[in-house]
Amino acid sequence: MSTKPPKPISSVYRPELVRLPELTLKRRLVRRLIHVLLRLVVRLVIKLDVRGREYFPEYGPLLVVGNHLGDADVVVGMALSLVPVEILGKIELYDFPIAGWLMEAYGTIWLHRGSPDRRAIRAALQGLVEGRIVAIAPEGRESTTGSLEEGTSGAAYLALKTDVPILPVAITGTENWRIYGNLKRLRRTKVSVTVGTPFRLETKGDRRQQLKDGTDQIMESMAQLLPPEYQGVYSTLQEKEESPFE
Repeated sequence: MSTKPPKPISSVYRPELVRLPELTLKRRLVRRLIHVLLRLVVRLVIKLDVRGREYFPEYGPLLVVGNHLGDADVVVGMALSLVPVEILGKIELYDFPIAGWLMEAYGTIWLHRGSPDRRAIRAALQGLVEGRIVAIAPEGRESTTGSLEEGTSGAAYLALKTDVPILPVAITGTENWRIYGNLKRLRRTKVSVTVGTPFRLETKGDRRQQLKDGTDQIMESMAQLLPPEYQGVYSTLQEKEESPFE
């Protein structure tokens, strides 16, 4: 019997908030200001080690996929990006003090979790078609184990539908207990970010098989960038690939 915790289901339903943000002059200015603010925050509270930053392009279309360990993931990712990135955020954050206001001002694609959010998917697809960079956490939530959990098919669906390149990003050290614990002690936290090489998904087999294989390919691309203790359910897949007896 599996003890795997179920994926979360959104506790609120606000479909009127789900859309691709318009890139108005005001929003562009706000995004630039938020980017500067986040870079300052990261410098103050994090000792950052970045590898592979040269793989991050200055324009889209591009689908960025990354593991999700804690609240700081988005902050670090947005601070590192060379250009504004469209992010998908759980709808519950909309009502969070300060954080919700900043995310709405920046322009977030709000997402209802628990089942495919067709509005959010259409918004992300539209962003990729328009040549934007869209970032998504394929696990569908913050990891409950501290390592990679089973991926969901949303990222693969977006990539297959638009045939855009995928950029894998792996992050370590951003667990909430680590970040907030060090903040209480006025210590900076060591965080590592590794950017992999972009790739596209193969389109062999029927649609269902493509989604399954694409999801595995996306998750394994992140696992290959992570230390063994962070690879989670995808560590056995890598061991199998590397085994000379297979």
